[in-house]
Amino acid sequence: MSYNIKDKLDLSKLGFLPRWGVFFIDVCICLVALVLSMLVAQMDKPLIQIQSNLNLIVLIVLAVNSLAFIIFRTYAGLIRHSGFIDAIRILLAAIFTFIVVMAVNYGFYFKTSAYLMPRSFLILYFLISFSLLFVFRIATKQFFEFFIKSIREKDSIKVLIYGINSNAVSVASALKSESPSRFHVVGFITDEKKNTNKRILGEPIIYLSKRISVLMRFHKAKGVILTDNSISLKKKNKIVEDCIQNNMSVFMAPLVSDVEDEKVSSKIEAIQIEDLLPRKAINLNISSILKDIEGKRVLITGGAGSIGSEIARQIALFNPEKLYVLDQAETPLHSVHLELANKHPNLKLEVVLADIRNKDRITNFFKSCRPHVIFHAAAYKHVPLIENNPTEAALVNIEGTKHLADLALKFQAEKFVMISTDKAVNPTNIMGASKRIAEMYVQSLYYKAQRENPECTKFITTRFGNVLGSNGSVVPLFKEQISKGGPVTITHPEIIRYFMTIPEACQLVIEAGRMGRGGEIFLFDMGDPVKILDLAKKMIRLAGYTPDKEIKIKITGLRPGEKLFEELLSDKERTMQTHHEKIMIGKVYTDNYNLVDESISSIVSNARNNRIDSMIIAMKKLVPEYKSQNSIYESFDVKLKTVFDKSKLSS
Repeated sequence: MSYNIKDKLDLSKLGFLPRWGVFFIDVCICLVALVLSMLVAQMDKPLIQIQSNLNLIVLIVLAVNSLAFIIFRTYAGLIRHSGFIDAIRILLAAIFTFIVVMAVNYGFYFKTSAYLMPRSFLILYFLISFSLLFVFRIATKQFFEFFIKSIREKDSIKVLIYGINSNAVSVASALKSESPSRFHVVGFITDEKKNTNKRILGEPIIYLSKRISVLMRFHKAKGVILTDNSISLKKKNKIVEDCIQNNMSVFMAPLVSDVEDEKVSSKIEAIQIEDLLPRKAINLNISSILKDIEGKRVLITGGAGSIGSEIARQIALFNPEKLYVLDQAETPLHSVHLELANKHPNLKLEVVLADIRNKDRITNFFKSCRPHVIFHAAAYKHVPLIENNPTEAALVNIEGTKHLADLALKFQAEKFVMISTDKAVNPTNIMGASKRIAEMYVQSLYYKAQRENPECTKFITTRFGNVLGSNGSVVPLFKEQISKGGPVTITHPEIIRYFMTIPEACQLVIEAGRMGRGGEIFLFDMGDPVKILDLAKKMIRLAGYTPDKEIKIKITGLRPGEKLFEELLSDKERTMQTHHEKIMIGKVYTDNYNLVDESISSIVSNARNNRIDSMIIAMKKLVPEYKSQNSIYESFDVKLKTVFDKSKLSS
């Protein structure tokens, strides 16, 4: 059996000294103080008086001092955590000892006409004993702090702080004061050469003259913490690429002012793929939305989903008269209810367990609640799943939307904001086609109603692409696959997608709802498209692995109805800018309500009777640009084209 001396000397594993041990050490210190007091006193004149009564003096002084320790409980505190209270206890014990021994000394004088010990000796003992007891505690505390800090620093991650602004200094200061801390700051990195040869909090400021990985290696740092939110995306990506290629970590720090009652280190997280996507951050002056929401009854359908629940979180900030969150998913709806009720105890909130396909249930709800503003996010959205269950798309995405839109108009809601998708543009799958038909119905219903009553409900459609972190999106899927060791599955090496975060998308939905005047299809600037293969490789590297070596990438082939790339506008559509740079209006109009309504009746009737072929043909007739891809329904496009060609010839 080997003996490891390092384990023996590991002070972090050392237990606390028992109280009787502290008491014994204090008595020994008092004995030392007695000896030192005698030696110092003898420098002035021989203490024959003490020498003749030495045993009695030692007995009396130690006995009184021990009694003082017991009375004032000087042994009760932990020496390594000594503080002001411990110093007061020692001082009181020393004063008590001085007074009692002085009283004994005078008593001895009255009995024998001679002092047991000189008063100068007692004063010396008072000063020396108090000093030694106090110094012992301070020295022990410093000893443990120094060595335990050294041990903890070995376990913490050595990092450089990127930036020298106030937030960078605050983050570093907080990390240095935390015990224990995940991070050990060894320096600050700056792009400004003039600030070099200076120090912050005792650590050097390093000019970024070389690749950041070179500087980190020189300073033996294993990671860098980005503290400047204004750093450009290009520079951020450059830093990340350099670090992950050299097996170094990159972390993002919050604004210290935003951290409440928690350690800063607990809020510092490894950089996420969301932070590296090629898009500009969306910043809205959402205070302008207040007047549209405050004091209004707001309904959110699909409120338990990733988009609907985030809209609910944001709407809750604007003091609605009442917020209704509707969904058919019981458990997620319950979770959203608990979250909102906890965060907003004064919010008038009602969760509604209902299916938008059930017209009677939804009608009764509208009768009793009469919402002013409706955000319609309820929909089936997973392309392969809907391709295999096509009737559900017709019943939920189309008929469910029709129920809600009709009721919004009937009960005079102010606004109806529908959440659509880029898959509705030149659709290649049933899900996209069903959302396009829903768009057409909402828009045509508005133009029909507006001709009869210009003050009717304002119907507005918002259209955007993939949302990071939403249910079923690739980022959570890739994270799960990487955590399991791979493989990461991609349907096609050339597939690309647009991305936006959930909060950004929902802010734009609310803003578009505010600015909408009726009949518009609002499009969101999603930034540059991202190649999914590049996204997967970067996520693997961020996780500390090598793509195609430690984590394999597997190409599975396009799924039924899946496109290589999504569009936000069809070829026939044009766009018009709004006052917000991230929001555009698609200049596309559907104003033939009777045609759309009749077609939907046919689609829904076929869906209810499970006549899938007839249902899909009706959808393709209503949306001629709907061309199936990688799907069993491609044959219908050929049939429809043949029929169309024959009709042209006969005419």
